[in-house]
Amino acid sequence: MVEAGGVAAQHVLSDQGAEVRTVAAKTTLNAKNLELMQSGAILLNFSREEIVDAKAIAAALASKKLRYYVTDFPAQPLCENPAVIALPHLGASTREAEDNSAIMVVDQVRDYLENGNIQNAVNFPDVVMGRESPYRVAIANANVPNMVGQMSSAMAKAGLNIHNMTNRSKGEMAYTLVDVDSAVNKGLIDGLARIKGVLAVRYLPLS
Repeated sequence: MVEAGGVAAQHVLSDQGAEVRTVAAKTTLNAKNLELMQSGAILLNFSREEIVDAKAIAAALASKKLRYYVTDFPAQPLCENPAVIALPHLGASTREAEDNSAIMVVDQVRDYLENGNIQNAVNFPDVVMGRESPYRVAIANANVPNMVGQMSSAMAKAGLNIHNMTNRSKGEMAYTLVDVDSAVNKGLIDGLARIKGVLAVRYLPLS
């Protein structure tokens, strides 16, 4: 690719952090493969900083092997190089991305209000459970022993059969969704709220 034309664009994933592991280490633009490019070529990198050798890029610019290096990941020793065109990293701020983010937020808030499902919260775990009953209870509680046992016992004493249940924790917080086979009365909701460690209880029947 690098030998073919005067403008080359690099598009691969980094192999760092939580991103998908790739063969980025084998495709890094270093001094060896920069030599294969035409003199005066322009290199575009809108992938990741780590996929190029910054020192090799600086040397190629100094020798005029590269005419310009265009990137939204400028790194030392490239930041103040006049042949480096540094752009803001705004790939997630396009009109389409902003629209999609707004739609996602609205959908997730609505799902929380209607079904108690939580996604992408800062201090709560992701908890998503498909509806298997029109009668659902959502409980936020401290992540301490015997919380699920106390909730289950309270529901059993109220004569309710648990159809499905899920419980997840994140740090000191936990969240439980319970689908039961019949309607829940206010007495049970109040009883659940009185359990030590329960922070909030919501009854979410389908209308």
